[in-house]
Amino acid sequence: MPVRPIVLYPDPILRRRCPEVETFGDDVAALARDLADTMYDAPGVGLAAPQIGVEARVAVVDVAPGQANSRLHVLINPRIVESAGKESDSEGCLSIPGLSERVDRPARIRVEAFDPAGARFELEAEGFFARALCHEIDHLDGVLFFERLTGLRKELALRRLRKLPLGREAG
Repeated sequence: MPVRPIVLYPDPILRRRCPEVETFGDDVAALARDLADTMYDAPGVGLAAPQIGVEARVAVVDVAPGQANSRLHVLINPRIVESAGKESDSEGCLSIPGLSERVDRPARIRVEAFDPAGARFELEAEGFFARALCHEIDHLDGVLFFERLTGLRKELALRRLRKLPLGREAG
C-alpha cells in the first residue's frame, strides 16, 4: 500500500472530530494498511486517519516497530472505557515536527474498538502503550497533545509552536 503524506499542523482536519466508521471490510482495511505503511515510514509509533487527510475513526499503533516484540494494533472506532493512575512523560507528534512536551496521561487504560472486519475487541494497556493509544484517540477527537497542557506549561508550548515554521496559527 502507498505511503501517504502526513498532514501538518495547522491544517484544520487535525482539529475536527472524526465520524465513526459504519462500513467494515476492504476499504477500511486498505486505510489501515496505508496508515501502518505511513507510520513505519515516518518513522513513528502511532498514526490516526486525520493525519493522512481522512476523516474516519481509524488509528494504528505499534510501540516497538522493528523490534522482536513489534505488534501492529489497528483500532476502528476506539474508545477508552476505563482509565487509572496518571503519568507524565514527553510526547511528540508526526503532524507537529519539532515540538515535544511533557503531557499527563492515564497510567493504565482499557479500550474498546473494532478490527477491519468489524469484530469488536478490548485492549488493556499501560505505560507508553497507554500513552500512544490516548494520543491517537485524541487525534480522532480533534485534540492535539499540546492542548492537554495547562497554565504556564501550555503558554510556553504555544510560544514554541508559534516559532516553528508550521506553527504560525497556534493558540
